[in-house]
Amino acid sequence: MDGLPELAVDPSVGGMDNNLNIVLFGSPAAVQFQDDNILLGETQPTVGNVARSRSASLQMKILGRPVSVINLIGFHETVFDLDHIAGQLVNENKIVAFVFVVRLGQLTDADKMGIEWLQRVFGDGVLRFVMILFTYESEEESDSIIDDLKKNLALEQLIEKCGGRYHTCSKIMNKKSDIGDLMKKIEQLFIDNDQQFYTNEDVQNRICQKAGMEYTTPATKEKRELNVDKHLEDDAITSIEEKKHLFQRLHLDIRHNFKLKAAKVLLQNTYSLQSHESCSEKDLIQTFLQKLLMMNYRSRYIKTENTIEQHDRPQRNNDLLEDEANVDIFTEMPLFTEEKSQRDPVHPMDIQMAVFYCADSFLKQLMVTKLSQCQYALPLLVPDPFTREIEFPLWAFRQISKSWKIKHAAGETSSETQPVWKAETPMVFFFRFGPVSSSKSQLMNNLINEKHNTFFHRNCSGSSETRLLMDGVVEIAWYCPSGKDTDKFTQCVAFCNIHGDAGDHEKQMQILTKLSSVNIVILPRLDENDRSATLIQNLYKDKTPLVCLFAEEKHKVTETRKTKYKIGLKDRNQSDVSEELIKTINKCLSLSSPESSSVFRLENVSKDSGIRVDEEHDGDCRRGKKAAQQMMDLLKGNNLTEIKESFLPCQGKLWHQWCQKNKELHRSHEAYVDIKQKQELKKIREMQYALDTGEFMKLFITEMDSKPLSEKLFFLKWLTVLLDEYTSTDLSALHCKYDEKWSKILKMKEKNDITEQQITTNFRDEHAELDRISEELQAATFGLEHILREIGQIYESCISENKNKQGLPCSFTSLPGLAADMMISGFPLELMDGDAAHVPVVWVTAVLHELIQKLGDQRVFVLSVLGIQSSGKSTMLNAMFGLQFAVSAGRCTRGAFMQLIRVSEEMKMKEKLKFDYILVVDTEGLRALELAERSTRHQDNELATFVVGLGNLTLINVFGENPSELQEILQIVVQAFMRMKKVKLNPSCMFVHQNVSAVTAGEKTMEGRRRLQKTLDEMTKLAAKDEVCDAECFNDIINFDIQEDVKYFAQLWEGSPPMAPPNPSYCENIQELKQAFFGHASKSDGLELMHLKKHIINLWEALLNERFVFSFRNCLEISTYRKLETEYSKWSWSLRKTMLDVENKLHNKIENEALHEISESHLHDELSVKIEEVERFMSDFFAKDKNKDILIQWKASFDIKIKELQENIVRETTRKLNEILQQRDIKRRIDAQRTHHENTLFDKSKELAVKLKDKANDETILKREFDSFWKECVKQITAETPRIKNINVLNDMKQFLRNYKRVCVNDWKNRDIFSVPRYSEYIQIKKSGVTTRHAFGSVKLKFEAETKIRAFVNDIARQADKIIMAYNIEKMGYNKTYIQELADYIKARTVDYEQDCRNCVFKNEFYLDLVMSICERENKLIKDQHRKFREANDPVLYFEKKSKEYYKIFQKYCQGATSAAIFGEIICQKLKEPIQKCVYKDTARDLANEIQTDCESLNGNRSKIEKHILKALAEQEDFDKYIKYIFSPRDHFESFIRDEVNQYITDKFEVSVRPMMKQNIELLKQKIIKAAHRATTSDNTTKDVQKWLDDFTEQLSDVLIFSVKNFSGVSHDGVDDFNLLKDVIRAELGSVASEIQCKFSTKAFPENLEHEDRPDQVLTNHLCQCCWVQCPFCGATCTNTIENHAGDHSVPFHRVDGLKGSCYDESKCLGADFCTTLVRTSKQFYIGQWFSCQHYRTAGHVYAQWSITPDFSELPYWKWFVCRFQTELENYFEMKFDNWNVISYDWSQYTKEQAIASLDEYVD
Repeated sequence: MDGLPELAVDPSVGGMDNNLNIVLFGSPAAVQFQDDNILLGETQPTVGNVARSRSASLQMKILGRPVSVINLIGFHETVFDLDHIAGQLVNENKIVAFVFVVRLGQLTDADKMGIEWLQRVFGDGVLRFVMILFTYESEEESDSIIDDLKKNLALEQLIEKCGGRYHTCSKIMNKKSDIGDLMKKIEQLFIDNDQQFYTNEDVQNRICQKAGMEYTTPATKEKRELNVDKHLEDDAITSIEEKKHLFQRLHLDIRHNFKLKAAKVLLQNTYSLQSHESCSEKDLIQTFLQKLLMMNYRSRYIKTENTIEQHDRPQRNNDLLEDEANVDIFTEMPLFTEEKSQRDPVHPMDIQMAVFYCADSFLKQLMVTKLSQCQYALPLLVPDPFTREIEFPLWAFRQISKSWKIKHAAGETSSETQPVWKAETPMVFFFRFGPVSSSKSQLMNNLINEKHNTFFHRNCSGSSETRLLMDGVVEIAWYCPSGKDTDKFTQCVAFCNIHGDAGDHEKQMQILTKLSSVNIVILPRLDENDRSATLIQNLYKDKTPLVCLFAEEKHKVTETRKTKYKIGLKDRNQSDVSEELIKTINKCLSLSSPESSSVFRLENVSKDSGIRVDEEHDGDCRRGKKAAQQMMDLLKGNNLTEIKESFLPCQGKLWHQWCQKNKELHRSHEAYVDIKQKQELKKIREMQYALDTGEFMKLFITEMDSKPLSEKLFFLKWLTVLLDEYTSTDLSALHCKYDEKWSKILKMKEKNDITEQQITTNFRDEHAELDRISEELQAATFGLEHILREIGQIYESCISENKNKQGLPCSFTSLPGLAADMMISGFPLELMDGDAAHVPVVWVTAVLHELIQKLGDQRVFVLSVLGIQSSGKSTMLNAMFGLQFAVSAGRCTRGAFMQLIRVSEEMKMKEKLKFDYILVVDTEGLRALELAERSTRHQDNELATFVVGLGNLTLINVFGENPSELQEILQIVVQAFMRMKKVKLNPSCMFVHQNVSAVTAGEKTMEGRRRLQKTLDEMTKLAAKDEVCDAECFNDIINFDIQEDVKYFAQLWEGSPPMAPPNPSYCENIQELKQAFFGHASKSDGLELMHLKKHIINLWEALLNERFVFSFRNCLEISTYRKLETEYSKWSWSLRKTMLDVENKLHNKIENEALHEISESHLHDELSVKIEEVERFMSDFFAKDKNKDILIQWKASFDIKIKELQENIVRETTRKLNEILQQRDIKRRIDAQRTHHENTLFDKSKELAVKLKDKANDETILKREFDSFWKECVKQITAETPRIKNINVLNDMKQFLRNYKRVCVNDWKNRDIFSVPRYSEYIQIKKSGVTTRHAFGSVKLKFEAETKIRAFVNDIARQADKIIMAYNIEKMGYNKTYIQELADYIKARTVDYEQDCRNCVFKNEFYLDLVMSICERENKLIKDQHRKFREANDPVLYFEKKSKEYYKIFQKYCQGATSAAIFGEIICQKLKEPIQKCVYKDTARDLANEIQTDCESLNGNRSKIEKHILKALAEQEDFDKYIKYIFSPRDHFESFIRDEVNQYITDKFEVSVRPMMKQNIELLKQKIIKAAHRATTSDNTTKDVQKWLDDFTEQLSDVLIFSVKNFSGVSHDGVDDFNLLKDVIRAELGSVASEIQCKFSTKAFPENLEHEDRPDQVLTNHLCQCCWVQCPFCGATCTNTIENHAGDHSVPFHRVDGLKGSCYDESKCLGADFCTTLVRTSKQFYIGQWFSCQHYRTAGHVYAQWSITPDFSELPYWKWFVCRFQTELENYFEMKFDNWNVISYDWSQYTKEQAIASLDEYVD
């Protein structure tokens, strides 16, 4: 570069190593050089003076480091070659960004070339460092950038080329805020680039490319000298750029260690639903992976859409030659060449290798596994596309196994299955030197499988010369013989193939020639001067057999010396060449001795020190392997069939015994057997718990509990790999033994030359041997699922003992979380243990609970799969979703497994899916007919029912066209679906008919569908008999479309295994099935994980009970109904609240005598708007709820219920208002008398005031005179009107009873009839002659009588409440006749009861105690109401209360106030009481509404309220309250509501209640002031005060009980200033409101409300309109929210029957059975005759109306209660609990905290 100026750098800032530098370039017109320009200063640079700005001195920093600016402004327009200074710039400066300065809105041609100039000077790699800076003259211009972008395509492309990075600032660049923002963006760019600088190597690469030279770094020179990886010398810089460009084309980011994650690839998205034979370049990766995961070998043959367009686009007409006179082919043809604009498509192998390069370890392994399943060659040695470092991806091979058969000399064949990394086979190595005309890969394909391109070659579809990533890649494939005469090789042989010229890849050559058994080289010809001559010579001298294939020679195979051959390829038939080569290879392999050839083992490749082994390089993989190997070391030296018993003891015999006992327990019908079995179950759990947690399990749990996620995943994968390796040999041998024995049994069936007895004997012996081998197979099967099964059993035993197991490395409560993490990571979880034929419910539900904690209560769509064994179920699922369920023909892994598959948000939105995950349930194959026995068939039925009930959709997989197999599975499946229909589950199903030939023949598939439909209908009729169901065809039990829901699949393999690839038609069928599946799924809401958890419990419990239909609890249906009840409660409350408001308004009008008649039609009109709103809400709920399909069954009944509720509310309100109308007339006399006295006092006080007017200022005299006057007047009024006396209700009742004939009460002391433990002393039982036997019943019917009498007493008490409330004592006063009427009512009811009861009669004491107990109960209510009546109507009490008000008016009179002012004062005094009543009443209603919404214990359905009641009872531990709850549930319910409301008022008084009251007062004030204003401004009131008063009171008639009659007799002479009157009212209302507020308190609130207006009573009236029918066995109250509901009575959980006093006749002991357990047993109960508890409904009456599920759903809460109050209960009933010592053993373990927690766990 002599003669060129050097770069001049400002010495003041140069050499600062820590400085970061920004290069500014662009148009000078875009900037303004001046002194205050922060970035550039005032000097414009030249080539000789590239100056730095002063930014360093201004202390600008990026990530804490100083920043300088290199100014190249204007250079791109004037200087086109900066090679001489670019290198120096980059060498001496740490450049983090290039800022391209452009004038906003003035993009010139020079500007457009600016980026090209930058790339020309600094190379293409500079683009990721570039940012555009738009400058402007004025601030207004800065807002136009978006508009400019929309208008200017060139500008938009410019920004896109720079990664979308831009900033704006003024031309002067003098604003620190603008420059500061620019620095922040540059800092972010620096971070995005991993804090990398633009390097000198990038510049030198560009310069060398330009000069046609090769750039060599110092590091490269050193490597060249050391002869390490010499291929870096030969890689042209252009090749690297091409590779980078390739990754860009494929949208793969190689800059930031970008990795394609396996989890993301497996995420279900919309793209995966479509079959893509072609796609755009950006979708190539996605399409390739989609097809590969489906095992579609066409994944290598994807066309890009632009390529198709190029091939199919016709030549433009204006380009065609049309001169017909001069037609000359030799002239014209050369004119038409390929368009330069067309670019080659991406090479298929470049797509594969690009994905492989960017894949994480798990995706690489998945890819290689799927490539192997596609029978493709696998990448063995992979050079890095940029560094050329060679990687051996050993990890990727770890999951691959190969199976083959070898035919021995005796004619027998033996099978072998081995992991490829462990298999020891000969290896044939193919390579070439120099360019050859024949395809090496194609030749290899002919040796392995001539019908399949195992190795991709030049003649494959999509191949081109633009291959970039395959040179130096070594691929490997295995030939696996089938044990037939047609096998090309008699043993398994590995074939390795190096792509490209082997001379360029010495390291790969060195490794593979050392390991190969035969070397095969393809050469153009032999040439001593060839650069590879030495290598060829050494290979020829080596002992390893060598076959030379000469591309330019024609001779046949020739042996030149022992194991050295040559074969010519030119102009020869490929088949002949392949045949010669196969013979030659076989000969070489047969002649090879151990000394002359190596046995190839994949792991040996890793021993070479010159390559990178992925497993060793990845720390997590290395640590995971180490941990897994530690576990495997513990297994060494142990017999495989004994390992599980030794290392996994909890899942062995003890677990199987527990399962068997548990099934026996559920299916027994004797109570004493149940108790014994429960004890045995407990003991087994104790034994499990006592077992030592071995080192093997400790290591596993420790690793899973303590390591990070990535390391855990590697650990699990390694453990799977090592366990498979450990067991594969023995399992393979056992499978061979099993197959041999089974074949022998089949042959025995065919023999005709032996006797039947011999056949039977031999058959029995051989079958016994077969069973023994089968047991060994089960014992030898050892995988990850068994380890998880062991953890599950450890957990269940710890749960049973409720404490941690000794030696366990972590708390047992954390074990489900480990399994949940595994599920989230994609590992399957065992749902049903196939060995024990049992679901570990406690473990599975605990794992699901942890899933909910980790993921939230996500919705899942459950896909179940059923089919005959070995019908391809798992293969189908693996292909559909890219899963890795174990695929084998054996039954070693049994039961059912579930696996989570995530659905992308994009797919949920586009496909309108309502779930977040798919839960795939894969099952063991149903038994084949040959081995079908009763127990096996039962197990298959159990499994089928379980997974069908669990699945939203069940895929029934049928293999082949064997009608007997089809019939076998259909019989099982149809019965399962029939059971689902009977328990109101509605799953859907699809049939997959696999391995059907000629699936394209429409006639065949139509015939197949017809036969299937016929078979299904036949099976339905058969199953209908077993299940007692009315169904004639399959469509009667499930919605099924024979055209859409049956899929026919081609056979899986394209050819004969083991070398056959998967059939592409099969993959297309999978794609169609997947689309159909998501079509079904889009119509479903799925299940919440919480519902799934309960659903699993209920399904399995029902199956255990054998009586599935009777035992099944449809948890989703129950939950949906509970939700409907909650909504109904809201709807009904909305109607009640509206009617309360209407009632209040009309009540006021009645009291104000503004309304004289009430009609139901009027009330219906008032309610019409609200009822329309409720009906709309109901309609939306039933139509839009996620469970609308379940809800629809109740819609009609709830529509009726709402209408009935409306009628009832209207009818009840009409009755109440009519009573008020009647009482108004009676009360008028009382009110008139009181008003007369008030007016008299007003007049007299006015007269006194006139006399004392001159002493108006002397407060003492006025007060003394007024008090004297008041006392005299009250005395006079009292003389005229007698005072109201106190009352004694109890004495009145006793006096009445004394006078009642036949009753003597002189010496009688009554007892509280509501708290007596039993009524036996009150009754005389009629004798019965029935013989006592072992049965559940009552002691000679006393228990039955007790139950009825208690209900009778409670009902009379409730009716007494209504009678007392109807008297309205608060308004009308007390009368002794009320007591007589109440006593008469009780007597009449008692007589009626005695007449109806055949079993008993009452003693006289019953009536006396009942009457007095009810009187005592009603005494407080009557007294409180009478006190309020007395305060309002007793003259002394009333006027004592009014004296202050009168004194105030008296003062006004004395002070000479105007008549209007005094009248205004009187009005406000009259308003005070109505305002107070109204405010209290409104606040009570508002408060009731708030409590109904916000109070947690009262805002749900009945079940929820019951749960809160039980929690409160447990917290209080008050036995008497429990007794009240058990025997008087409604009374306790009302008490609970009252307590909760009072507590709510107390807790929320200051924050809610008082503000609510203030708000109501304020609203009322505004209404009164508004009424006064209107009355004042009305034309009618100009001169008449009476008209003003009429108008004023009329406006308030529906707001307050306040009318003109309140002013009768009140003088209003002289009142003519209505404005003053209005102002006085406004002013005085404030003091009235303040006085009311001051008195407002928690105590005053209920006291100032009428009983029916109190919020607790309002809510009681609402919430108690529910079902109160009690279970006839345990007394639990039906929890249905609706009174007189349709359907059976039910409760979520029953109680212990002894809590109601039921006992055994023989032992006279209290019962200790839960109802759900009781109805399973053979016990009997007596109600005039004996009935079986199992068939309790046959007893009729209330028994027939209850639905009691026979199961073991025993709520721990009641077990705790019985243990906690055992003594009190036994004393109360005067009986002991039956078998207490036995039941207490289990029940006493529950604490109060656990009891309360069980309510949340078990009760919705």
